[in-house]
Amino acid sequence: MKVTGGQAVVQALAAHGVDTVFGIPGTHNLEIYRHLAAEGVRHVSTRHEQGAAYAADGYARASGRPGVCVVTSGPATLNAAAAIGQAYSDSVPVLLISPGLPLRHPGRGNGYLHEMKDQSAAMHAIAGYSLRVTSVAEIPGAVAEAFAYFRAGRPRPVHLEVPVDVLGEVAEVAVGGPVAVGRVLPEAAVLARVVEVLGAARRPGLLVGGGAKGAAGLVRELAELVGAPVVSTANGKGVLAEGHPLSLGAGVHLPGVVEFVRDCDVLVVLGSELAPSDFWVEPLARPGCLVRVDVDPGQLRVNAAPEVEVVGDVGAVLAELLPRLAGGERGDGAERAAWWRERLREQGRAEGARWLWLLEVLGEALGDGILGADSAMACYYGALTNLPVQRPGGFLYPTGFGTLGYGLPAAIGAAVACPGVRTAALLGDGGVMFTVAELATAAQLGLALPVLVVDNAGYGEIRAEMVEREDPVHAVDLPSPDFAALGRALGCHGVRVADAESLRVELARAFAADRPTVLHLPEELGRA
Repeated sequence: MKVTGGQAVVQALAAHGVDTVFGIPGTHNLEIYRHLAAEGVRHVSTRHEQGAAYAADGYARASGRPGVCVVTSGPATLNAAAAIGQAYSDSVPVLLISPGLPLRHPGRGNGYLHEMKDQSAAMHAIAGYSLRVTSVAEIPGAVAEAFAYFRAGRPRPVHLEVPVDVLGEVAEVAVGGPVAVGRVLPEAAVLARVVEVLGAARRPGLLVGGGAKGAAGLVRELAELVGAPVVSTANGKGVLAEGHPLSLGAGVHLPGVVEFVRDCDVLVVLGSELAPSDFWVEPLARPGCLVRVDVDPGQLRVNAAPEVEVVGDVGAVLAELLPRLAGGERGDGAERAAWWRERLREQGRAEGARWLWLLEVLGEALGDGILGADSAMACYYGALTNLPVQRPGGFLYPTGFGTLGYGLPAAIGAAVACPGVRTAALLGDGGVMFTVAELATAAQLGLALPVLVVDNAGYGEIRAEMVEREDPVHAVDLPSPDFAALGRALGCHGVRVADAESLRVELARAFAADRPTVLHLPEELGRA
């Protein structure tokens, strides 16, 4: 059938199961917006393009489905770039769609609205790749290519640029559904080697990263089968429910994890790049034998070279491996896990002592829910190790790239993706101001979303680093607004919390409310 380029974009998204996109309309992308409702695609309007792309990221992490963001050209695309950089760092499948300059635009530039020298090249440097189509006929294939890319390997973000004139052109196109993608499986000899080392192991362990989120059930089976305690990175938090007897929780930077890894005669790493941003200072300690499973073959020797390399999607590899491990006498590992869990718990509580009062209350209220966390001290010193998470994708946190302003829009995306699942956001007073306008988005959506703002009157981490370096302390102290009043001004409820008991009461109200609730928590409450 004959369609415009904008209609081809929307039809292709719908054919790939997309029912929700985040974004902001603009002069150049209206031909896309024109067709969203007719094709059954819901649009969530954010207040800033960065918030739209963060929301698409949170949607993807929480649901396991790609998140889609539609913005206009030039400054709007660049506004989304920080979020795309975060999605690249954490291997999150986000599709960013934006218009580009017309096909016949003069190369030297002529002052066209939103003109950039080379928008696609700029995004190619940030995303997994950027593709600029040159005809309506190319659009369905470009969308299919992006979704195949998400499923075939490491699912990093994609930018699709459709020239403004192509969006309005009419052509006859055929829109197809998802392309079949085969999974790469290791050779039988490699699996046999893994069976051999695990069969001989007396003190096995698992370390799980974000690449294992889609295989949570199989990870649990492996842990139970070989009796292996499981520790996770920030992105792997919740892959094994943290109430499970074999779970050691998250936070691979803790000194006790170094000791645990050295105690393992075999450590199997599932879907983690073992990044310096996870270990903070020291690299991964050496176990007796290191086995790495990763869908990205180029990653297998980065940060730690293993004795056994297994290339493949974690779920596909474990599906092949588990039947080969069946049988044999192995301890259940629970007693060993309990010993290490208590040691790590002590270290985590010492590190996060300032925020334990709120994390204990939040954990009780959140239950089997989702937390959108920002790059804030209360999150990486506190929640990472001290807030139990029971589901994969239950802890949304910007590792690696480390953007501020992530937590609130990511929580909005997660709440949209998982209606009925309790979702909250935990932020610092510095970071929340980067995307505070998205409170209006959450209010418009009527989300029962508690937004906890821990206020230390500025950039607390940088202030502490200045003090440690004996530098002059400046540019880090910020006068705190009345966050509760700010929330009310943007359509939310707003409360200043006085103590743990009032937080407990207000969280119960917030999860039953008709709109978000901003909970202003001065950090000195943790010192009372």
